[in-house]
This record gives sequence, C-alpha cells and structure tokens, in this order.
Amino acid sequence: MSYKANHIYPCNPATARGTSTKLSAHKDKIVYTNGRTVIIRDLKNPGSVIANAGHVHNATVAKISPTGYYCASADITGTVRIWDIVGEDQALKGEYKALAGRINDLEWDGESKRIIAVGEGRDKFGHAFMYDSGSSTGEIMGHNKVINAVSIRHQRPFRAATGGDDTTIVFHQGAPYKYVKTLKTHTKFVQDIKYAPSGNHFVSVGSDAKIFLYDGKEGDSLGEFTESPHSGTITAVSWNPESNSITTSSADGTVKLWDVESRKATSTWTLGSGVDYHQVGVVWTGGDEIVSVSLFGDLNVFDKRVGDKPSRILHAPTKGITTALSPPNTTNTFIAGTADGRVLSHSGEAYEYASGQSHTAYVSSLTATSDGQQIFSAGYDDRVREIDPQGLQFVPAIFSASSQPRSLATTSDSAIVIAENSSIEVIKSNQKVFDIASPKFTPSSAAASGSTVAVGGEDMKVRLYDWDGKTLKEGGILENNKGVVSALAFSPDGAWLAAGDSTGRIVLYDVKEKSMKTARWSFHTARVNSLVWTADGKHVASGSLDTHIYIWSLQNPIKNIAIKNAAPGGVNGVFWVGEGKLGSAGADGCVKLWDVTFHQ
Repeated sequence: MSYKANHIYPCNPATARGTSTKLSAHKDKIVYTNGRTVIIRDLKNPGSVIANAGHVHNATVAKISPTGYYCASADITGTVRIWDIVGEDQALKGEYKALAGRINDLEWDGESKRIIAVGEGRDKFGHAFMYDSGSSTGEIMGHNKVINAVSIRHQRPFRAATGGDDTTIVFHQGAPYKYVKTLKTHTKFVQDIKYAPSGNHFVSVGSDAKIFLYDGKEGDSLGEFTESPHSGTITAVSWNPESNSITTSSADGTVKLWDVESRKATSTWTLGSGVDYHQVGVVWTGGDEIVSVSLFGDLNVFDKRVGDKPSRILHAPTKGITTALSPPNTTNTFIAGTADGRVLSHSGEAYEYASGQSHTAYVSSLTATSDGQQIFSAGYDDRVREIDPQGLQFVPAIFSASSQPRSLATTSDSAIVIAENSSIEVIKSNQKVFDIASPKFTPSSAAASGSTVAVGGEDMKVRLYDWDGKTLKEGGILENNKGVVSALAFSPDGAWLAAGDSTGRIVLYDVKEKSMKTARWSFHTARVNSLVWTADGKHVASGSLDTHIYIWSLQNPIKNIAIKNAAPGGVNGVFWVGEGKLGSAGADGCVKLWDVTFHQ
C-alpha cells in the first residue's frame, strides 16, 4: 500500500472586524494567512496551492520575495520565517525574532535581501534585517504606538514608509534605514501604506476614510483623493502593475478603483450592506485581477472592466473543519461543517455555502441517508438541521435536542440517532420517535448499519442496539477500548465495527459474535476523531488529533499506510471521494486529497 498527495482545497483568510487583513500577490498568486497556515494559491490554476504550517503560533502576514524564490511569513509572537516556495519540501531558510509582539505587516526590498517587519513591541515597533542572516540593517523609529503597515520603494535609492495607531506616517531612507521625517496627514489610525511598483509615489489610507498621495523619493505629501470618498474605515490599498491606478477596500462594504493622475474614482463595487460585507483587505495581482476579502471570509475577484459586481466569489472555510463526509452515490463531492457553524459543499472546483439559517456554533457531526437524498447536521447550538443536497439549503424545520448533540447516525429506514451529552434520541422527519432520557453512561459517538446501532461512551464501552422502527433495544456491550470512544464506523456489509478512542487506539469488533478481532491498530498517539471504510470493506482510514492519518488493512491487520502531519491542529474528518481517493479535513480549514494504492 502507498499514497501520494493529490490536491489541496485551501481555507480563506482569517479576518477580524476593524482590522486590516493583509493580502499580498506575486504574479497570479495571492498570499494570506489563517491560523498557523500560510496559503499561496494561483488564481489562474486552482490546482496550484501551497499550504505551509511551519509557524508554532498564528500567522498574521506573508509575502513572496520579488525573485519569487522565498516567502517571508510572520506571527503573533514577533517571529519571522523565511522559507523556500520553489522546492516541494518548503525548506526553512531562516527564522528570526523580529519584535516582542504581534507583527502586523512586513515587506521585502527590491533586491529580495532586506525585510522590514512592523507591529507591536516593547522597545520598538519595527525592525529592519537581512533575510539570510537576520542582522540589523538600520532602525525603524518615530512611532510611539503600534505600527500597522510598511512599504519599501523597490528602486534605489531605497525608501520606506510606515503608518500606525499614532495617526502618523514616518518616512525612512535606506539602506541602512534611518528616520527622515514624520507626516501628519491622517487624523485617525493609519491602516495601510503601499509604494507604487514604479517607486515614484506611495499612498496611505486610514480609519478616517481618507486617501493621501506622496512623492516616492522625498516623502512629500502631494494631496488627497477627495471625489466619491469612502464612508467608512479604509482597510487596505493596492497599486496596479502600471502604477497609474489604485484600489481600496473599506468597511462601508465597497471596493473602489481610482485614477492616480486625476485622483478620481473610476469604478465602485458594492458588495452588500451589514457587518459581514465589510471589506477588510484588497490586493491587485500581477495578472491584473483585483481581489478583496469580506469580513465574512469570502474572496471577491474583480475585473476592472466590469464595475458593478465581482467576476467571481471564492467561498471556503475560515475556521477549522470539525466534521466532513462524502455523500453516498456521489463522486468528488464532500460536505464540511466548521467551528463557526457553517456547512459547505464542494463539488468540482468550488465551495458553496448551504443557504438558509445555519448553525450558530460548532458543527459536531454530519450524516447522510443511504440514498444521499438527505443530509443532517448537529451543532453545539443544540440543534439538528436537515440539508437538502439538491439545492444545498437548510430545511426550515429544526429539531431542538434535549442536550448537546455530539454524534449522528442514520439507520436503514432514515431514522436519525443522536448521541447527546445526557441522552440518546431518535428522530424521523424532525420529530422525536424514541429516546433514552438518562442512560447510565455519557454518549460520545454513534454509528449505524441497517437496523443495528452502535453508541460509544465516555465509560470506554460500545453499546449495540437493535432498531425496529420504534424503539432501541440493547443487544450487547463491547468493552475492549481503553479510552473515551470517540469515533465509530461499520463496514459496508455491517459485519465489522471499528471503534477509535481518546488514547489513539482503534479496536476492530466482529458485530455478529460481539467479539474483538484485533486491537493492533494502535499507532495514533491522540484521540481518534474520524473513521471511514472503503467501499469494498477491506480497509479503514482513521484521522486523529495527532495530525496523522492511518489506513488499515482488514485482511492483514499489521499492515498500514501512515500519512504523517496531514493537518496541523489535528485531522477531524476522513472520507473517500472515489476509488483510491481519500479526503482529509482538519483544524486548519483545508481539505487535502490523497491518492491511495492498495497492492494485491
């Protein structure tokens, strides 16, 4: 048995209200961060995605060097990592402690040799250093509060501009970089600063909804863009490759295109009203596309020739994926639930949100009927929802669970078994038909095959029940697990039950004999979160909190495939999307596909 990585479906950027989300671009690639992961995705080639999770703490900003060989990424602890994006192993070139606190922005110089990182700190708010040695190349001074943005002139003589919460812009000359003067054009926080690719000008935007233009060499203010202004905080600005236009994103829900010479707005795209449509970041790619990010997490791609709406919108999770499945009778389709209550479907090349009223909290479980015509989701808002997969929308009827639902299972007659914190409930058509109100154990997981239902407990036992359409009748107890039973999966024919627990152990049971076949599947080192069988019932894939995936053989229990470090933060869901094609989803919000070969 062997495997190879096939494809990555990336998450979208992490966003925060009132804070600029730093997007950057190199040719057709856009770069952003979410959690510990840095995403580099090619807008022209969706199959080209890099997801680097080398940071120990949440990353905040990442930018590719002008040469295109390296990426510099920074995190909330002030650490900057320089890593190779050309090789498959993404080798680390250097790691430096630039500041004592969060880094809000960083920039390469035009020679791809020097980097300036800015943000929070104790004795300083910015640091200029060489990318290969980390040695200082000047001082970033003049601010008395957090710096939010930095930009470097890519032509000699080098210049740098920084802007921060003290409402000022500080102009530096270099290299080595040193203070020249302070500009007091803005009256509120400076959110973003960008040098034109030509180096002739730079522009600043801020919380005062104002845009100012400056001379690139001397740092003198050349005036303000006053026609058709934004009505809310301007969070980001970006130049086109020709250096004659800029685009801005704002909390007023709009993205504007400006002509620099006339300082007039030539196009305005209105994304919507309300907090979700605040535009918190924007970048102009080398391929002449404009990309903004909404507070909701959507990436909006604009064609500058069309001034009314985005040419396309890229949906994707912005929080960790907590559960996932591939519905029966589908190929290359999967459904994912996330930590913020959303449910998304991916079929072909793009994500779609399930429309309607979604969960308001963590989605704990998904299940589908055997024909794939109904999908059910459970959330920590104590609700069980039905999703119509045809229109991908939540059905209006909602079932309110009696306690927090942890796991769902579907019987052959489409009854839904809900394993809850303090009860077991069975529903059909959103109506409760049976319950075990106060079981003598705390349910933790559930699975079903035909009329046989298995419920795992925190008491390390698995209880088997027979479902006759009206009641659950206990049919036996399996007692070989050594921890909380966290994941259950029946083989397609119902003959075998795999039970994973919080110790990382997976026990295989013979359902008919109610006996253990093997307990050798014990290579995980943390809680098993998900189990799934192949269609032929010969192999089981498991995903764990230890970030690894294992694929186990029923015929030869000592053989396995190990896919190490599949998802930083843990693998929360595994599923087959076709023969020999395994999907995995985890806390990083990304879904990865793996080609698996089973040797005879």
